[in-house]
Amino acid sequence: MPAPHSERKIKSSRFSLIGCRTDMTPEQNQTLTLTGPGTPMGALLRRYWLPFLLAEEVAGPDCDPVQVTLLSEQLICFRNSQGRLGLVDEFCAHRRVSLWFGRNEEGGIRCPYHGWKYGVDGRAIEIPSEGEAFCARVKLKSYPCVERGGVIWAYMGPADLQPAVPEFEWAMVSPGQRYVNKRLQNSNWVQALEGGIDGAHVSWLHRGALANEPMRIGSLGAKYQNDAKPRMEVMDSPTGLTIGARRSADGADDYWRITQFVLPFYNMIPPYGDHALHGHAFVPIDDQHCWVWTFTHHPVRDLSADEHAALQSGEGIYAELIPGTFEPKANRANGYLMNRADQRAGRHYSGVPGIAMQDASLQESCGPIHDRSRETLASTDTGIIMARNRLLRAARNLERGEQPPALDPQSHHLRSASFLRPAGIPFGDIVDEVVQAGAGPGLPHMSI
Repeated sequence: MPAPHSERKIKSSRFSLIGCRTDMTPEQNQTLTLTGPGTPMGALLRRYWLPFLLAEEVAGPDCDPVQVTLLSEQLICFRNSQGRLGLVDEFCAHRRVSLWFGRNEEGGIRCPYHGWKYGVDGRAIEIPSEGEAFCARVKLKSYPCVERGGVIWAYMGPADLQPAVPEFEWAMVSPGQRYVNKRLQNSNWVQALEGGIDGAHVSWLHRGALANEPMRIGSLGAKYQNDAKPRMEVMDSPTGLTIGARRSADGADDYWRITQFVLPFYNMIPPYGDHALHGHAFVPIDDQHCWVWTFTHHPVRDLSADEHAALQSGEGIYAELIPGTFEPKANRANGYLMNRADQRAGRHYSGVPGIAMQDASLQESCGPIHDRSRETLASTDTGIIMARNRLLRAARNLERGEQPPALDPQSHHLRSASFLRPAGIPFGDIVDEVVQAGAGPGLPHMSI
């Protein structure tokens, strides 16, 4: 493992802070980004439930099997005739042909090559050419799955250490109160995560959206984010990090945006006005691709038809997708639909339409795995530095036998927030107020 990081303290009045560094060695970058079997970060991520499919992708009993690559493992997901979920090795134990060609029928998935059939737990339940004793010895690798919040989750870690199912608020509200989707991103998962917790880039990259995106227009939050010099304050928390971006507001007030980073790969994005809360999960497919999940929910009401239209417009944090796929319509092959006229006019600051693809285009431009050893970091990168440190520390501690953070479902009962407070209040007091407000059924969120 990499040598311990050099440390510098971040001022705080209440919360204990982890140390951080402003550079990273190639070896540390590799530890941070690689998640396949046998890697330190892969071992950490396998201790959590991982969202990997929309429930509609495996919609009913005996549905078509779905190919899944998750943490660089090739798998097949299906529902059997009783509706139970299975996630098993993609390849038949016999001659290693893909079970994507399999027949999902009569309680299991049958390989069409020689008729070997498997249940949702990966055990062979019929091998036509052999007897029961032979069949009992055959088993595919398999992982438990659950459905919650319209999403299918997998646990890929040690069976005796399986945690309880996550309880993020978006997954617990009624279906009418949420909207969930995912998109493919052609970069390592950490690049996407770092963009999701970067509270400084909004004032630049998304400044056109502050004036034009339907779920931001007219809010005080959109107005105050025109301050392009946020002061970042970051605190360690039991679940990950609490990240504050402080901007000047009218008069003697500060405008605060509080983002939550929850290990291993979740963020909670501050809201605007009475609009819904948002969040992401950045789930590794392999080391060069990830799923960017986006979750939207309102804690006290159903989402309106106008909000659904805005979420599906491609202008906001959900990308417009190529029909029948989860690949964005704007992608590397077509220059992300770059429009220089819109760039010059200020409608899209980078020339790329839509908040989601403004982020993805720049994150993908760094290459499949960003070389962090060549960076020059600044004060606004404090949250990113500390998130890297937090992940590396959790992976090191796991190797020493320590329990990873944020496994307890109670630790998921958090929210982001945006609000005004008189200038000069210490960040620790601000965070205490947000934490005490908490998150719970029927409680309104803190937003302007």
